[in-house]
Amino acid sequence: PPGRNPFVHELRLSALQKAQVALMTLTLFPVRLLVAAAMMLLAWPLALVASLGSAEKEPEQPLALWRKVVDFLLKAIMRTMWFAGGFHRVAVKGRQALPTEAAILTLAPHSSYFDAIPVTMTMSSIVMKAESRDIPIWGTLIRYIRPVFVSRSDQDSRRKTVEEIKRRAQSNGKWPQIMIFPEGTCTNRTCLITFKPGAFIPGAPVQPVVLRYPNKLDTITWTWQGPGALEILWLTLCQFHNQVEIEFLPVYSPSEEEKRSPALYASNVRRVMAEALGVSVTDYTFEDCQLALAEGQLRLPADTCLLEFARLVRGLGLKPEKLEKDLDKYSESARKKGGEKMGIAEFAASLEVPVSDLLEDMFSLFDESGSGQVDLRECVVALSVVCRPARTLDTIQLAFKMYGAQEDGSVGEGDLSCILKTALGVAELTVTDLFRAIDQEEKGKITFADFHRFAEMYPDFAEEYLYPDQTHFESCAETPPALIPNGFCADFSPENSDAGRKPVRKKLD
Repeated sequence: PPGRNPFVHELRLSALQKAQVALMTLTLFPVRLLVAAAMMLLAWPLALVASLGSAEKEPEQPLALWRKVVDFLLKAIMRTMWFAGGFHRVAVKGRQALPTEAAILTLAPHSSYFDAIPVTMTMSSIVMKAESRDIPIWGTLIRYIRPVFVSRSDQDSRRKTVEEIKRRAQSNGKWPQIMIFPEGTCTNRTCLITFKPGAFIPGAPVQPVVLRYPNKLDTITWTWQGPGALEILWLTLCQFHNQVEIEFLPVYSPSEEEKRSPALYASNVRRVMAEALGVSVTDYTFEDCQLALAEGQLRLPADTCLLEFARLVRGLGLKPEKLEKDLDKYSESARKKGGEKMGIAEFAASLEVPVSDLLEDMFSLFDESGSGQVDLRECVVALSVVCRPARTLDTIQLAFKMYGAQEDGSVGEGDLSCILKTALGVAELTVTDLFRAIDQEEKGKITFADFHRFAEMYPDFAEEYLYPDQTHFESCAETPPALIPNGFCADFSPENSDAGRKPVRKKLD
């Protein structure tokens, strides 16, 4: 079974905690917000003067006295801002390496915009979205630390970014250290997802840095599904005290093999960081996050097995774009077999991959009874969801072709249950109410046309018929505020997403 979805954060407040938040909202919260804003305004003119000139120009060595003074003042101002926000003590373990020892600092897990704390404490450069430089006041502070900007509109931007990271990493300490969040997106810190290779392509030594937030109530985490950015800020400032730990691990020097393989280098550094954190590693990626939160008539539950299935598909080297082209071929083969089950050798032949441990793991996802036999139709439905997560009706139509009767393409309640269970990646699902609502003539069977017609009339049918007991995030806010760009993830952040307003569905598996 899959572990906890790393892209979901469920925040539940007790009655006492809600009372505390209400009291703090009326008393300490506005004071903290005002002090934090004042510190930002105080830092802005210093950063503005110090950031004048070309950002590409190599920093002078040694730094001028006035720049050292500005650097000291900005660190003090930022530390005061965090103190005002409740971060009274920032625990630092280990020793930060010198730029000549490690030009790149890799930070994980990345779970919040509060991960900016180590950035402001060290004034290291970061890799971030080019759009962030246009944010009033904040953009000026960002420019001061000489970041490496990534532009979404420039298709060649990522290559340029890697080249710039490599140039700075090989400058023998002339540039400030670069802090990189190699996960590339926010998670709930339950595991470390796949590291992106950008920090490891230069083949230079890196210093892993791990972050911990050992708070009783986790108001820090900001993921794709959960409380929004402003709600996180509000709830965090309403806590009496917030804790954060920053641990600098020993510098990791790559082997010759790791220098040739950035993916191997990234994987090995991730393993070291996971051991220090005491968490597992997972091959989940940002693409899995897109799968989990894709729009459609059927949105995936938080504990769906399809994330694990997608990971195994990637591990087998099966490309989604090729799979999508071959879906009709797979579905026709599955239709001809009907309900006849197959063993792992035939399963491997159908997918045109060799038998391996990864394939056996995938096979076991569909072998619920442990009989060593699976129904290829279920695998094809799962492949369809992974290849086109937002196109629910296309997947259902494909499933009706495989499960439907030859004379009219209709399916019974049992087949509909099997289709929807597979499309959602759950072990149990009651579809009786949904089937009866579609089968108004009580024929005991429905066609895809019937299903399509019903879905158009009731686009939110899943919430009413499949998840009647769904629960919502318990928080003090009735409607979480709109999400804003992260600012510290160079690649992705929860912007332009309504994930913060989606309900958490009842666990089915």
